[in-house]
Amino acid sequence: MSLLSRPAANIENAVTQLISHATRSGLTILGIVIAVASTIIMVSAVGGFTDYVSDFFQTFGTNALWVWPEKPSDDAPSQGRIVMNEADVKAVTDGVPSLRYVSPLIRRQSQSIQHESRQLTGWIEATDSQYLTIRDFKIMTGRAFSPIDIERGHHVCLLGADIVRRMGVGEEIVGNSIQIEGRKFRVIGLLSPKGAFMGVTQDDVIHIPFRLGLKLYPSMKEAVVITGQANSDHVINEAKSQIVRLLRRRHGIGPDREDDFRIASQDEVLATFKKISLGATVTLAGVVGISLLVGGIGIMNVMLVSVTERTREIGLRKALGARRRDILGQFLTEAVLLSLMGGMIGTLIGWGCCQIASRHPKMVPVNVPWWAIALGFGVSAATGVLFGMIPAVKAALLNPIDALRHE
Repeated sequence: MSLLSRPAANIENAVTQLISHATRSGLTILGIVIAVASTIIMVSAVGGFTDYVSDFFQTFGTNALWVWPEKPSDDAPSQGRIVMNEADVKAVTDGVPSLRYVSPLIRRQSQSIQHESRQLTGWIEATDSQYLTIRDFKIMTGRAFSPIDIERGHHVCLLGADIVRRMGVGEEIVGNSIQIEGRKFRVIGLLSPKGAFMGVTQDDVIHIPFRLGLKLYPSMKEAVVITGQANSDHVINEAKSQIVRLLRRRHGIGPDREDDFRIASQDEVLATFKKISLGATVTLAGVVGISLLVGGIGIMNVMLVSVTERTREIGLRKALGARRRDILGQFLTEAVLLSLMGGMIGTLIGWGCCQIASRHPKMVPVNVPWWAIALGFGVSAATGVLFGMIPAVKAALLNPIDALRHE
């Protein structure tokens, strides 16, 4: 038999052995099937979920950041009240050149939003026109706030998509009035939908002019949130540093005191999520590793049994001139083929589960990357080599005389 024909012969012999013990082979590869299917599902689901979250955070605005008042952990009576007001907004606007846009924000939940016979609750955001640019809100119908609306605090509002849906109205609401906490507001525009994530929606909101918000919610005038957009993603950290220096100086915070405010950027929030996602991936990888270990041990046990059952066959082949590497190749081929079968079945199951999951209306898109399939096959083949080596070596080292005498 030539060298070129040996691999083909080994594969043919391996297929014959696997078919003749089909039930045993099927049970043996079960662990590999589970591990490979889990790997593909895990990689695809985590990747799809991460892409979905990344896209969702992009809707919060490009290069966006937020500053809000927050009690420091070392708070003491000498620290004074925690204040963030309109003067701070103006100081940041004038004193932070790394920011392209700056906008104040007051956010409150209203318990009384009424249109005709419908009454509901929702979030009220008192802002200015730059806030729409920072958050990348699009006007679907109507217009945005004018400078006069902002300056004079006109009773006008913009409605988010969820508010419009819950009111049971359409574009005809533009130009008509609704009541917010007993006050009449004229609807001047409707916002395009921005989507929701894990129950958190960006569309259940009504925007009103900032100065009007100060009048409606006087208790919030010293709890204003500052929103901003950096000139580019390269200067976000620089903008944060400039804001920290400016506000610490304005608030009279000494070098031994913590900030009485907090800054968060879009990238920072996304980076935090990715750390959580990485932790979940590592945990799931550990579970998959255990499945592979169980599957590999199963393959090794079955191959050891196969070596014992075929001891006389091995002795006969050696008596006819088969070398150790021939016997080694024969049994190693069986182990690898067994693992690859498990890998192929696991890949098909994993891919099928991802396709079914993607069709669910509430499921994020789950796309199986090519490298996940390659990883599944690679892991299964490696498992076959690793756990098939011991039985293959045992078979190759059998003494032909002892093997022929074996009962």
